[in-house]
Amino acid sequence: MIRICSKCGALLLDDSENCSFCNAPPEDREEVRAPAALNAVASDEAGEPEWRVEVSRRLEQYRARRGHPQGDESQSGLPFRGRRGSIDVNIDDEIREHPRTRPAARQRPPERVEIRVQSELDFASAADDRARPQTALVPVASLSRRRWAAVADIFFLGLTCAAFVALFLVASKSAGGRLTFGKVDAGVYFAVAYLFYALYFSLFVTFAGATPGMQMLGLYVVRLDGSLPDTRQLLWRSFGYLLSGATLALGFLWAVWDEDHFTWQDRISQTYITSVIPLSDAGSLGVTAEHTFAHK
Repeated sequence: MIRICSKCGALLLDDSENCSFCNAPPEDREEVRAPAALNAVASDEAGEPEWRVEVSRRLEQYRARRGHPQGDESQSGLPFRGRRGSIDVNIDDEIREHPRTRPAARQRPPERVEIRVQSELDFASAADDRARPQTALVPVASLSRRRWAAVADIFFLGLTCAAFVALFLVASKSAGGRLTFGKVDAGVYFAVAYLFYALYFSLFVTFAGATPGMQMLGLYVVRLDGSLPDTRQLLWRSFGYLLSGATLALGFLWAVWDEDHFTWQDRISQTYITSVIPLSDAGSLGVTAEHTFAHK
């Protein structure tokens, strides 16, 4: 027997007198006789299970207690007794009403974009504007030959300085003076020696076109095209000698690792030293002055 509490509608499965939920007395409780077999087979004509019948019955009892035996129109009933096919038809109609959405376009993977603010410097294709000999008929003199010319110039410059020192000693002895070797004196001696060096190279290069050591070894100062330089280039070459001497001969040593074996005075004046006769003087030897420039 299934007993249902008339006050709260709870299902009572035990034999207790009071309701286990609302604790109602026995007189407020009504008994509803119904088959309570758990494994009973549903006896409904539509073949519905027993739990659906029980839920519908309790819903009707609840409505009867509330005074709405016909049901509330604002709340739809449970479609337990409806046909199964009608539910499927409604679902199919609802699916057809909604338009089929197009699949989203497939996004491409992000590509890497490089923004260069400054363009790369391509030195391989740049024009080579370095000063180089423009003809193979007048090559650059070898370092060994130019070194011997420098030794000869240093010897002549030393003789000149020694002669002036001797003249100074003779004059100082007659006047009661003498040479001293202090820190200040060493600076004065160095300045005087550099002055003799500047006068030696400036005068010979500007007015003779070559130093005595270069003339002894048959060396000439020529332009990049192999011809004789003008006075302006010789003046620039004299300035290059002064700059090389002021840096403790660093301008002369530059020829050791320079690509064309040029010194600072060669780069500054756009001239170089050669051991052959310049092209302007080659007509007397039967050598034509017409030649092809060999640019690198």
